[in-house]
Amino acid sequence: MDTIDITRTLYKVSDFLSWQRAGTLELSPNFQRRPVWSSGAKSYLIDTIARGLPVPIVFVRERTDLKSLEPKREIVDGQQRIRTILSYIEPSSLKDYDLQRDSFQIRENLNEDLANKSFPQLPADIRERMLNYQFSVHILPSSTDDQLVLQIFARMNATGVKLNGQELRNARYFGLFRASMYQLAYEYLPEWRKWKVFSETNIARMLEVEATSDFATLILSENFGLTQRSLDAVYAQFDENFPNQRELEKRFRQTMDSIDEVLGEELARTAFKNRMLFHSLFAVFYDLLFGLGSSLKRTKAEKLPAGLYDQLLEVSNRFESNRLPKKLAAALSGRTTHASTRQSIFQFVKRAL
Repeated sequence: MDTIDITRTLYKVSDFLSWQRAGTLELSPNFQRRPVWSSGAKSYLIDTIARGLPVPIVFVRERTDLKSLEPKREIVDGQQRIRTILSYIEPSSLKDYDLQRDSFQIRENLNEDLANKSFPQLPADIRERMLNYQFSVHILPSSTDDQLVLQIFARMNATGVKLNGQELRNARYFGLFRASMYQLAYEYLPEWRKWKVFSETNIARMLEVEATSDFATLILSENFGLTQRSLDAVYAQFDENFPNQRELEKRFRQTMDSIDEVLGEELARTAFKNRMLFHSLFAVFYDLLFGLGSSLKRTKAEKLPAGLYDQLLEVSNRFESNRLPKKLAAALSGRTTHASTRQSIFQFVKRAL
């Protein structure tokens, strides 16, 4: 049985910078991907390092240059992380530095204190902290050939779960809309759990963030449908400029708080804990408070009608006992994220109230 001895250690950012300056760091081995990170992803990494938060392990293969007899370090995995930090701290250290491809600034929505500042413009204590930031590094011995390297990563990914749409958006977008959706989703984590709309596995896979994004598109454009493409489009549209952000966030919070005030823990014992039906519940509450399709100008929420609690429990009973109109029952047996199906459920609940 073939075995491999991997050394586990820590290296500072300043170590990688020194090796790059000395020409003993290889950022782009043949099997590595080219640098393709967006400016948002790069900004997010620098903010992560500035805050001292952890990042994934970097894999390095050590070799000796037989001509110079100098040690060489190849970045087997983590090239984009190392390249990003080097291009921010000292662009001149990268021989193939390209202004259009490699230049970026820290976004204001990620870190107001560091936004739009180059490394030399940062306070001395922050610069020192970033240079002393430690990467967890796994070192592969020089005897590890390319084929074995590829086998190692095939094994690492063999038990992985395919990323869902929200996980892919998490890796692609880093702007205003993303930050807003994650903040709102996290704020209501106790409610998601109390209402049992999402399991812990669902939450681990960011489905509560996807739902929050779904509700935001409903508020923004009265779009009842849920497709990954439509959510991608909203994230892209409001990545750098998000008009009416505060009003949308205020209305989302008021709607969620109103649901909790009316149903509270009882929601977990109703049909509305089903994610599909919870969407209709949110839509009905938002419509009662602000009106679906209304502009996002600052406005005061309407008062909820009396007797709403009892009426919602009766609607829930009708769903649970399948006492539904034939067309609605037929729609529920089809694609439950389709706009027409969701509109049918919304209209049914709204009329029942």
